[in-house]
Amino acid sequence: MMLSVLRKIKQAILLGSVISMVGCASVPAGAERSPQDPWEPFNRSVFEFNEGLDAYLLKPVVTGYRFVLPEFVRDGIYNFFSNYNDIYTALYNLLQGKPDYAFNDFMRVVVNTTMGLGGLIDLATPGGLEKHKEDWGQTLGVWGVPSGPYVVLPFFGPSNVRDSFGTVADLESDYLFSFVKDIGLRNSITGLRVVNARNTYYEAGDLLDGAAIDKYSFVRDAYIQRRAYQINEGRDDEEPQTPVSENPYQ
Repeated sequence: MMLSVLRKIKQAILLGSVISMVGCASVPAGAERSPQDPWEPFNRSVFEFNEGLDAYLLKPVVTGYRFVLPEFVRDGIYNFFSNYNDIYTALYNLLQGKPDYAFNDFMRVVVNTTMGLGGLIDLATPGGLEKHKEDWGQTLGVWGVPSGPYVVLPFFGPSNVRDSFGTVADLESDYLFSFVKDIGLRNSITGLRVVNARNTYYEAGDLLDGAAIDKYSFVRDAYIQRRAYQINEGRDDEEPQTPVSENPYQ
């Protein structure tokens, strides 16, 4: 498994190097700079790459997805993957020393899997079982691992040095991504998960595109603020953070 992790890190570094050789984007005049973003020109180039990928590939696919599938089917797909993710969230909360949250998440899985038709229907949320979202990056942060500089990952988007390694760990420990033997089935599931994830902010993305703002700075500051809140929620010693405006998009 360690060799596989190193291989994925190497592939990400090589891909990032290719993008950097294409050219780094310039920082717009008057754009707000952040001390947590020392690699901003490179990050902006990756951000533009991701924006192009979204505009010319993901968004058209999701538009067709929304046209073909009725809303109740899309909701069922969302609920299924959400219920699946709750399994990992329960584990992460346990690792973060939050057994009450972990039990809540475990009960969400039990309720939605048994009474919600395998997770297609979310009965836990209206039943009072709050949904959480945790990952390896948050867990490392709660354990005291510093975030490091802000970085934009190809395909995955906003991150930081710590969460980049957390993303690799998330992929390696994800059963549907790493352990399904049938390659065709695994790729189909992965593709559906990507489309489902993009569909969840389909309309919000349009609103952000139409706003008269520097989208890169807005997404960066929102991510840093949101991530700080998620990490400090599970810690007693809150680290000082650079204040940023509240983000209605995340």
